[in-house]
Amino acid sequence: MEDVLTEIPPPSRFFQEDLNNFTPPSPPLPSPFLLLSQNPNDSAESPLRPSLLIIALSSPSLHLFHNVSFKTLIGTLVLPEIPFSGNSINPSLKDKSCNIYSLDRHQNPKNPTLLVSFQCPIAAERCHALAKLLISQQIVPHRVLILDSIQSRNFRGKLSRDEAVAFKLETTSERKAPSLSLEYFPSASVVDGLGAALLAACEINNIKATLCVTWPQFGASVLSLIRSLIFTALDLDLSISTGVDDYVILGQDKDNHQPFDSDLYT
Repeated sequence: MEDVLTEIPPPSRFFQEDLNNFTPPSPPLPSPFLLLSQNPNDSAESPLRPSLLIIALSSPSLHLFHNVSFKTLIGTLVLPEIPFSGNSINPSLKDKSCNIYSLDRHQNPKNPTLLVSFQCPIAAERCHALAKLLISQQIVPHRVLILDSIQSRNFRGKLSRDEAVAFKLETTSERKAPSLSLEYFPSASVVDGLGAALLAACEINNIKATLCVTWPQFGASVLSLIRSLIFTALDLDLSISTGVDDYVILGQDKDNHQPFDSDLYT
């Protein structure tokens, strides 16, 4: 006779999704919010109205703006699920943070150029809330530039690691007077995540916006491409300090673990 205490139990008669019905749902995450340094001349209720809002999501853009010689930290975006432990006192590329900077040389301009630097992963279910917060609540920009990377799994065709490329997607209002002379993102290719959510929020609010996606995700070639094409087109007179060599070494190490060919549509 088999021992009921030691024998292997029979398989469950429930499906996995049925078993989850007996588990209490997780409590909802608190909403993300902005912490901004307050200008005494401004009302705490009035939103920021930058002439240009730059949102850096890709590794090359984060590196470039981190090395801009003049920028002023004016706030941070707080996501309750991202811990602050391990972050340095001064802004660092190794921090899991989302800081907001002013890129203007003059102090407290009326319509500054703002930079939002995302250095932490954003879950898909949080993208809509973040896009709404940055585009239509506490920040109401005149124009938006989103810098993201191409995900090879979502790209139609093949990508060469030795060739840097850049494409764009833009809102209807931006298309009437485009600011970047780039090819459009190929048909049947997909952009997802926070970049897509931000562009959709700009379209809903009738804001001029461009989503620029680049490849490869690391390396000196894409660094130069962003600097020469995008910075020049937008008349961003930004002084970049040294630090490219360290970035290239880091990028080559990470890029060796990234797939760069997509045969999904071929």
